[in-house]
Amino acid sequence: MVAEASAEVTLSGISRAFGALRVLDGVDLQVPAGTMTAVLGPSGCGKTTLLRIVAGFESPDAGSVRIAGDVVAGSGAAVPAHRRRVGLMPQEGALFPHRTVAGNIAFGLRAAHRRDSAAVVARWLEVVGLSGLADARPGQLSGGQQQRVALARALAAGPRVLLLDEPFAALDAGLRVRVREDITAILRESGTTAILVTHDQDEALSLADTVAVLFDGTIAQHAAPADLYDRPATLQVARFVGGTVELAGDCRGGVVRTALGAHPVRIPVPDGPVTMVARPEQLHLGGGDDPRGTVTDRRYYGSRAVLRVRLDGGAQVSVHTQADVAAASGDQVTVGVRGTVLAFASPSGGQGMALGEPGG
Repeated sequence: MVAEASAEVTLSGISRAFGALRVLDGVDLQVPAGTMTAVLGPSGCGKTTLLRIVAGFESPDAGSVRIAGDVVAGSGAAVPAHRRRVGLMPQEGALFPHRTVAGNIAFGLRAAHRRDSAAVVARWLEVVGLSGLADARPGQLSGGQQQRVALARALAAGPRVLLLDEPFAALDAGLRVRVREDITAILRESGTTAILVTHDQDEALSLADTVAVLFDGTIAQHAAPADLYDRPATLQVARFVGGTVELAGDCRGGVVRTALGAHPVRIPVPDGPVTMVARPEQLHLGGGDDPRGTVTDRRYYGSRAVLRVRLDGGAQVSVHTQADVAAASGDQVTVGVRGTVLAFASPSGGQGMALGEPGG
């Protein structure tokens, strides 16, 4: 099942302001045909405005949008939304409650497909795993089923690009994981070009081919998920895409020294004071030569636990362990670090923080 006409999307120098508030500032982004890019960022960073510009609901103040090489916005062009063949899947699905499932899916069909609407609807119901529910009303469906219908409606219209605006945010945690994985599999099978807007780091890293991190209207980094996580461009990006353990340190000759010992840096950084960053999963209860500390707190998360440890020098770190590891408050332990670490030049360095722990 190959998408009818998936297309590359190229944003060049996109800027947009609302009065004195600049929401987007020189955004460049390329989404290859048939791939998914996640735009990841905190609330208010400009994610939804960016989607609306691609869809044609907003116009950029500067820059251009190209779909399949054709300029649809900027540079004197202003192709209206209904002619761009860009689909949108919003948070709530936005189904018509008075229409059946079949009626919702058939609503956006192009004229060329309306003669065969029953066959088209049946095909997409099968694709999204809802065969047999053509006559149901949205109110009779679960939240996950409604999102599948919304996806079928969007894809049945034959979009060149599909935009997903926080489409799983309204689902409960367990259902959200299952539905987003199912929908992503459908998009990959159909070869659909997709742009996913989300503030959920796990969602972006696990679903997308590439992730663009958007802060204050500018893209801080655009990379494959593994590269983004392992080699973040800035400390701000490192903190946003995953948990961090941060300590003040000093880097000399590619080795950073902190309260956790000496460790090679993953990305070159000038000699001098730094904030050392390790991912929580890199820390472990170590051996006799590792720095010593005292467990001050233990938190249980089902299959694993998190130990808060105050090192003998005063710095505090969090160590992820298996839930059955026997360590309790007051116990003396040693803490080691696996692999290379990140370091970011800093006049003062970090303070021994562990951010983004499970359940936090």
